[in-house]
Amino acid sequence: MIRFEDKVVIITGAGSGIGEATAKRFSQEGAIVVLAGRDTDKLHCVFSELSSEKALVIQTDVTDRESVKNMVDETVRHFGRIDILVNNAGLYAVGDLLNISEEEANAVLATNFNGVLNCSYFALPHLLKSKGCIVNNASISGLGGDWGGAHYCASKGAVVNLTRAMALDYGSQGVRVNAVCPGLVLTPMVARLDEETLESFDSRISLKRPGQPSEVAAAIAFLASEDASFINGVNLPVDGGLTASNGQPNFN
Repeated sequence: MIRFEDKVVIITGAGSGIGEATAKRFSQEGAIVVLAGRDTDKLHCVFSELSSEKALVIQTDVTDRESVKNMVDETVRHFGRIDILVNNAGLYAVGDLLNISEEEANAVLATNFNGVLNCSYFALPHLLKSKGCIVNNASISGLGGDWGGAHYCASKGAVVNLTRAMALDYGSQGVRVNAVCPGLVLTPMVARLDEETLESFDSRISLKRPGQPSEVAAAIAFLASEDASFINGVNLPVDGGLTASNGQPNFN
């Protein structure tokens, strides 16, 4: 499929995991891809696998408004427009409310929520011109709580409801806003989990396996495409059926 021929797509956190897979998916479908993130070495590794004429690396810290403004301005200088924003950059930290450092807590909130606000704020004027769209990377942790991840859950819950509110505010102006809510996906973040923990996830996931970054990327591409032209304000679980359960054990 070539659904994004010469569409300009910004992807934050594009250096690894879901962001990397999303960049490759959009590139395969003809898009011009802006790879945004803090680690330029990782970004250039992804860039090396794309068409150099239809990709650009911009070092960006989504928690810094000036950095984000520069990223958006540079994108428009190079390509003249922005059609799609994928707010993918994210950070996870372990700890309940009383057992997490102030520095870690603030970093999670600043990246996962303020980062979405910052990128959306500066990209929206251009998206309104192009009648483009935003796809946020939320989480099933934004749809329900986890043990030992209060700030992460709070930040992703905020993205879930921000997605709905922005969809209401800008849908009538031609800009759709949706989100994917991944469950367990085999990213570098998940690679730290031990075998016992992974097995406990598999026992709850009806497909009996974790997801691949490419599977989330496919959902992001769908929501950004004209195939989803009447979908707005949706937080789509991409979790192998985990949230299909009401939480009760399998007693059959």
